Amino acid sequence: MVVGNPPVWDYLLCMWKELITKSLREHPGACLEGVEPYARAAVAVLIRPDDAVLFIRRAEHENDPWSGHMALPGGRVDPGDGGPEEAARREVREEIGVDLSDAVLLGMLDQVASPDLAPRVCVSPFVFALADNPTLSIAKDEVASVHWYDMDMLFGGVGRGTFPFTYNGIDYELPCIDQEDRRIWGMTLRIVDDLLTRMRKHHS
Repeated sequence: MVVGNPPVWDYLLCMWKELITKSLREHPGACLEGVEPYARAAVAVLIRPDDAVLFIRRAEHENDPWSGHMALPGGRVDPGDGGPEEAARREVREEIGVDLSDAVLLGMLDQVASPDLAPRVCVSPFVFALADNPTLSIAKDEVASVHWYDMDMLFGGVGRGTFPFTYNGIDYELPCIDQEDRRIWGMTLRIVDDLLTRMRKHHS
């Protein structure tokens, strides 16, 4: 029999929906300035009722700078989309076969932009609370695999570290989350950290 108060992370995990909603209501995701020439993209942060967050490993494609990377489901905003949110919903449906009509949109996190690479892209991340554990239908030409990460693992810093990265002859040490043969880093990690930071701030 367990007595006493649960760990602080248990409170956070039980309250994640309320904490994120409060944060995004009081401090909506920031839109970047000076990104008008950039391509536009949108991703979805999908959270199950059991607190697990969905990530994908992108399929391998030649000349794709994010080929094979761990990512959140999403993609470019097409001319026919009504905006980034509609693009995120469409991409989720196309990539993993999930219709977000019954999901609760909690809001948009801060936009993130790719570093000095070609092509430059500005990404709008939208957080959705799923009603249940969705049945997935994976588009194999776009998604190599799907992985659910427990929120407590993300909060607990499991797999947190750095790795060496060289670009234009300059060596960098970049933050990452490593789990087995999977590495979350770059824009995807910045989105994850925005989510976790908001939950921590609005719990204190």
